[in-house]
Amino acid sequence: MVNLIEAQKPLLTGMMRLAGLRPIDVELEPGTTMHFWAPKHHAGKKGTTISPFDPSATKKPSSSSSSRRRRRPNNPESKPNVVLIHGFAAEGNVTFQFNFGVLVSRYNVYIPDLLFFGKHSTTDSADRSPEFQARCVAAALARLGVARCDVVGFSYGGMVAFKLAETRPELVRSLAVSGSVVAMTDAVNRETMARLGSGSSAELLMPETLQGLKALFSVSMYRKMWFPNRMYKDYLKAMFTNRKERLELLQGLLDSNMDAKIPTFQQKIMLIWGEEDKLFDIDLARKMKEQLGEKCYLQGIPKAGHLLHLERPCAYNRQLGRFLAHVNSQEEQEEAN
Repeated sequence: MVNLIEAQKPLLTGMMRLAGLRPIDVELEPGTTMHFWAPKHHAGKKGTTISPFDPSATKKPSSSSSSRRRRRPNNPESKPNVVLIHGFAAEGNVTFQFNFGVLVSRYNVYIPDLLFFGKHSTTDSADRSPEFQARCVAAALARLGVARCDVVGFSYGGMVAFKLAETRPELVRSLAVSGSVVAMTDAVNRETMARLGSGSSAELLMPETLQGLKALFSVSMYRKMWFPNRMYKDYLKAMFTNRKERLELLQGLLDSNMDAKIPTFQQKIMLIWGEEDKLFDIDLARKMKEQLGEKCYLQGIPKAGHLLHLERPCAYNRQLGRFLAHVNSQEEQEEAN
């Protein structure tokens, strides 16, 4: 029987291609490959693989700089770079299916599949920390020639984005994060699981049954959505692959942040939050804004839960677009002075 979720992927792939994006597998080292959707100037129609052992595959670094105003408007290098990092329940193109389309005309959009998400992002390394994910994203972007970018992170991807901004400030110009925390400390994890009545993050985020998946969607969305059981079964089969490795990622997330402290970020940070988020509620976002300081902004979206970019994509896209435009206009003003 046809898996309904898998059957939709060719349509989504077609949408990505129409938007000018192409699939690329970036080989970072023997045994470690990260899959990206990237602007088509990186690849031919059928996509490609970029290997560190092929010097000709390395792209010339592109960044948002004063030189872009001297380039031709249609030159891809004249556009700022935006990286969209997905959460734990789905790969990149599924997570941002309602968001990438409004960005591609103004930005070079890069959408990675983090390690053990999708079919092509894998590693032989035993490291399961968000730091390792961030290092791999940074290395892949370097292979693609991206020297400076704005990073958008959702949920687990937000934690990877924060780590990327902390460790590579010269790469990350700004951050836009939703439904996430700087670090999933043991205290935050215990409070969240207790509030949701879940035994563990693995039980909640890696469901094995229809009941478990329905519970995950229930706490992730403001609106009560009905789907036939067939759809839930197909989603479990299609989206929760690499179960062993993903459970290790969850454990690595907690282990690596046992004594985590809020770092000082150089970047401007926008927190775009569903006001009805049950996983990481708006009060947590307000507290995080205070901790991150004056360069951090918070914008709540009413009638939206954890999956705000899917529930209210127009409102989410509007806030994200305004923030990115602000970052770009401010940099242009600084360069002009």
